[in-house]
Amino acid sequence: MPRSGSASDPTRPDSDPDPGKVLMDALDAIMTTRAIRRFTTVPVSDEDIWTCLRAAQQAPSGGNRQVTRYLVVTDPDLRREIGEYYRKSYDTYTGSRVDTSTDATWTRIKASARHLADHLADVPVLVFFLMPADRPGNAVDIGPLTASVYPAVQNFCLAARTLGLGTTLTTVIRAHHAEVLELLGVPDGYEVAAMVPLGHPTGSFGVAKRRDVADVTRWNQWS
Repeated sequence: MPRSGSASDPTRPDSDPDPGKVLMDALDAIMTTRAIRRFTTVPVSDEDIWTCLRAAQQAPSGGNRQVTRYLVVTDPDLRREIGEYYRKSYDTYTGSRVDTSTDATWTRIKASARHLADHLADVPVLVFFLMPADRPGNAVDIGPLTASVYPAVQNFCLAARTLGLGTTLTTVIRAHHAEVLELLGVPDGYEVAAMVPLGHPTGSFGVAKRRDVADVTRWNQWS
């Protein structure tokens, strides 16, 4: 059943944001929005979910077509079934990879990804970002439609960070794409661009280890 806030709820889709309310510095949010894969079972309020969705909807899209559709799953039974599909998808994905790396960071990432695969059903909120599956071809290649969806995903994750909530962008569920769409009653013509777990993290936020930007940046020409 669709949910919405009360008439005075600032998280309603038709409400204007309060320009005087700053939850945290935007750059701090960007720099510390890392992938969170370990969550508590504490529920997330509808108000916080709506806040994240409204932020997602403000993201840019090609031609302002706003192709993204959101499907929020909080029902425990549905989460359990989705969790089973996710675990099977993850097992299929990891089973197809030859991984001999012993890097400590990569080892931690694999452990956290395994944890999420085994405990996805315990995450209080799962948000599916859907996009049209049937897309007319263009005479000129201007890139995939996901370019109009992933900005919404990132906005969602940034908003969650400002609220102290954790997220991670996942796509592995597509290995059982048809089954999940049927389970959720999604009509023909849509596909999953991403699934984002949302919840209270068990760990802390922080700046993730990344390559130095100077090592991956060129000015004016490649060489």
